Amino acid sequence: MLKGKDLILATRKFAKDDKGKSWYYTLSTLLILSACLFASYYSTNILLKSVLSIITGLVVVRMFVIYHDYLHHSILKDSLPARILFSLFGLYVMAPTSIWKRSHDYHHKHNSKLFTAYIGSYPIYTKSKYLAASKSERTTYLFIRHPLTILFGYFFSFMYGMSIRSLLNSPRKHIDSIFAIILHITLITGIFIYGDWSIFVFVYFIPLFVACAMGSYLFYAQHNFPDTKISDKDHWDYADAALLSSSYMDLNPVMDWFTANIGYHHIHHINAKIPFYNLPKVYEAMNEFQHVGRTSLSPRDIWNCLKLKVWDPDSQRMLTLKEVYQQV
Repeated sequence: MLKGKDLILATRKFAKDDKGKSWYYTLSTLLILSACLFASYYSTNILLKSVLSIITGLVVVRMFVIYHDYLHHSILKDSLPARILFSLFGLYVMAPTSIWKRSHDYHHKHNSKLFTAYIGSYPIYTKSKYLAASKSERTTYLFIRHPLTILFGYFFSFMYGMSIRSLLNSPRKHIDSIFAIILHITLITGIFIYGDWSIFVFVYFIPLFVACAMGSYLFYAQHNFPDTKISDKDHWDYADAALLSSSYMDLNPVMDWFTANIGYHHIHHINAKIPFYNLPKVYEAMNEFQHVGRTSLSPRDIWNCLKLKVWDPDSQRMLTLKEVYQQV
């Protein structure tokens, strides 16, 4: 069984961008997304419009993962057309390239490392830190990790966290955040001036709401699951964090397509240069990746992830609030 640096090196043969394949997946997904948006717009049946809007949101998730791969330079590196296309897409999903790349690169370098993993990720308190925190600190911490905050990721994670907050914190570094804000104000204003409420709900809001909710939950569950391991700075290891602190989300083929294989998240964290379409190949070829912490999108697994709140170094596991107070 390969470990550490040897395991990372063994994945290098999969970290090759097939530009033809990358463009095919990018453009075909964009075409499907456009078709879904037009279908949502032109459909006159409310039920059909609702279904199409939800499907559109899931296609946005797929496109976002492809966008995420581009910013990792795993696909279409140094392509000017790709840079233009994905920069525009980043504005559309309220995750401009500057803040997403900066925060996400940091996340990969500090994944599940106590006290430094909060940038680009959900904060994790130890049991002792949570109990010693003030009431306002506990409230803020629990609010960030609350299921409703994740569900309403459109407002909290993307509109505020990625766009507004990044602009307020560092305007010079994140000037593209203002373009995202202006774009969405313009879209909403234009829809209500030249369209009607149904266009706003079914063509604009539901697709982005679904995509942001799904994206927020995927990002949460990829590192907050029952078998996850959290380390302090002195004992943290990059490869261990990938295998022990990043989940394998066991999905059916349809959801693997909608999520562009991001369920193989432990492999992605071992080597972020592996294109999304090669992740299943790595899983099948290397036994080291087949015996890791798992979760899924079943209601039971979703609840088992969402109820986890703090890390207990003594028992080496995440605890629910009920368990925290039972042990006091």
